[in-house]
Formats: sequence, structure tokens, C-alpha cells
Amino acid sequence: MKKILLAMLGLMATLLMTGCGGDETATTNSADKVLKIGATPVPHAEILEQIKPDLESEGIKLEIVEFNDYVQPNIALNDKELDANFFQHEPYLNDFMKEHTEVKLANAAGIHVEPMGIYSKKITNLSELQDGAIVSIPNDPTNGGRALLLLAKANLISLKDGVAEMATVQDIVDNPKNLQIQEVEAAQLPRTLEDVDISIINTNFAMNAQLNPTKDALFMEDSTSPYVNIVAVRAGDENRAEIQALIKALKSEKVKNFIQENYKGAIVAAF
Repeated sequence: MKKILLAMLGLMATLLMTGCGGDETATTNSADKVLKIGATPVPHAEILEQIKPDLESEGIKLEIVEFNDYVQPNIALNDKELDANFFQHEPYLNDFMKEHTEVKLANAAGIHVEPMGIYSKKITNLSELQDGAIVSIPNDPTNGGRALLLLAKANLISLKDGVAEMATVQDIVDNPKNLQIQEVEAAQLPRTLEDVDISIINTNFAMNAQLNPTKDALFMEDSTSPYVNIVAVRAGDENRAEIQALIKALKSEKVKNFIQENYKGAIVAAF
């Protein structure tokens, strides 16, 4: 009787071990690497959604964390709450690191350009802009300088020679319409449209506010814009296998076609 009982126990143990072995194989075959990316909703998160299946086929689960500001994604990345972020251009990143010396991030790859535009709810052409008109621009140094360059390109102001993207309001040397410039957090600029005459808005925030850059902007940067949106990582992670897989997927023909078909010139692939 004891022999029968021992044999039965042995058989049960074998079956349990076989069952565990089957579970282990299933776990090994599933996506067991998580890549957490911080992104603004439009267009960055939308673009990232397109490559989820491509990364999953390589055993990488892409987790997208959405942000609606330009500060927290870099802080979260530096604090290792993210593996990468996708929302900014390199001039902004460099300026951010000058102001936050503890942050050590790097440009892993450039993906697309989002031409900045001038928008209004009060006029339909810049020629209608009145003397003393109120203008809102981003309050961070690089996007603020970029907005001033756009105003200069539209012949609304003139800037000191050589200031480029680091221009500030103090660098305006000619302001024939006496524009009253208000500096506002970039994400809040669409909300100022009811209160100002014109606003210079980054494309991602414009699109998030249901503005169509190619139809609604009164004036836009052209394709020569140097402000390429990048994937940023912690310094030293540029060659990490998962990051390289992310970059490869983002620089695919699939993503280029998605950008062309969905944004119709409001966003331009940079690869």
C-alpha cells in the first residue's frame, strides 16, 4: 500500500514539474523587457503608438507616459522613472541642462520637425495686425528665441545681428507696430488666443488644441528649420540595445509614411 502511495506521489510531482516547465516556456516567449517613454500627446505619443507591435515582436513592451509640459519629462528621465523621452528639440535640451546642471541627458536620434506657427482668433492675415497688438510667445529661452526669429522672418520685428535662437525680447531693435509681447508657458499658449491678437505656438500644442497648422497658421517656419525633435536618453544609454531598437523602429518607412499621411506637412520626417 505504501509503495502504491509513493508511486502516486511521484507521478503527481512529475506532472507538477512538467506543468511548471510549460509555464516557464510561456513566460520566456512573452515580451519581458519594458521600455518606458515619456512623450507629449500629439504627435509624439501618436507616432510611438505606431511602433508598439514592431518592438513587441522583438520582445520589448513599449509603455508610453504622456506629459503636457516641457519640464517633467526631462526630470523623470534623469531620475530613472523613464528610459527615454520624445518631445523636444536639441537646443531646448541643451538649454535645459544649463539650467539644471544635475541633469545629464543626450540626443539619441532626430525624428521629425514641427514647424512653429503664428495663430490668431482675431485676424486672418498678418497685414491686419494693428499698432500695439498683443503677442504671446513661449516663456522658455529656446522656444521664446525661436518665436522671436519667426516674428522677424514675418517682418514684424527686427533683432540684433547674431542673436539667433537665443534672442530675447531685449534683443528687439525695431518694432514698427509696437507689439506688446507676453511670455507664457508653451503648453498654455493655445488658451491665450482669445485674449491676444496673435500667438506663436509649437505644433504639438497647436494640434493638441485642435488647430491645424497647415490651415490655421497665418505664418509658419519652412522646411529649413533646425529644430528637429529628438529622442533623449540618459547620457551613456545611447547604444543600449532597447534604445537602438526604438530608434530603428521610429526611423522606418512605416513611420515616415504615417507622418506624411496623417500630418500632411504640419510635421516633417527628419530622416
